[in-house]
Amino acid sequence: MSSNSITNESDTFEIGGSTVHRLGFGAMRLTGDDIIGAPEDEETAREVVEHAVDCGVDLIDTADSYGPAASERLIGEAIGDPDDVLVATKAGLLRNREGDWIAHGDPDYIRNQVLTSLDRLRTDTIDLFQFHRPDDDTPYADSVATFAELKDEGVVDEVGVSNVSPELLDTAREQVEIATVQNRYNLNDRGSKEVLEICDDEDIGFIPWAPINGDDLDEHGDLLDEIAAEHDATRRQIGLAWLLERSDVMLPIPGTSDPDHLESNVAASQLSLSDDEVQRLTEVAD
Repeated sequence: MSSNSITNESDTFEIGGSTVHRLGFGAMRLTGDDIIGAPEDEETAREVVEHAVDCGVDLIDTADSYGPAASERLIGEAIGDPDDVLVATKAGLLRNREGDWIAHGDPDYIRNQVLTSLDRLRTDTIDLFQFHRPDDDTPYADSVATFAELKDEGVVDEVGVSNVSPELLDTAREQVEIATVQNRYNLNDRGSKEVLEICDDEDIGFIPWAPINGDDLDEHGDLLDEIAAEHDATRRQIGLAWLLERSDVMLPIPGTSDPDHLESNVAASQLSLSDDEVQRLTEVAD
């Protein structure tokens, strides 16, 4: 780990009553292989979470299905429930030893999972509770209504949804105020462009998962390398810097289990891309 702390210089965004820096940290990788079980080195995993906070990261995203349970537990052990850090988690997926992600949006299951998340995160209230994925076996409105009820009961501060179409987002917003949407989005994958436009218009936080996927970055490697050379940066840092420029509601959450890699991600918040660079990157896949 570097002795010189890198500072998160991204702009801020309001999620409910909390102000967070727009560059956050995704905690999916704080687990074993295939996102199953605990990581080989739990001490380092806790250090990564602690160091993220030291670097000014105040938005941490996890899920009950990461491990399952391992990621939430490690975050709880590392930082507890600080007032100045928003910890977001999700429910709505089952896991097995084969690493499958199985949608399960049954209201009783969601109510059970919020209890386990509260315990592992060592908190009385979930800052941001997100529905992980629509379940074909449960009406979408019924699943989201459960999140709304948990908010009314004071168990959850804010509600988010993930992996949604514009139509499902509309359905969710009929049930409860939606603070954030978490869909796949990066330099090469713009499949959620329409959802992002809705979030822009409605001032809903947009959390892109797989924000700097290596395969997607490789699709535009020459352009990324050219721009990276101008900034003494890496492809991944340029990809993150572009996301931060793409929209004021964009909240990238790059994940890692390595302290040095964490600092490299946070350092992307210090890059200033020119208007021409942003336009060239935007046009490669729009």
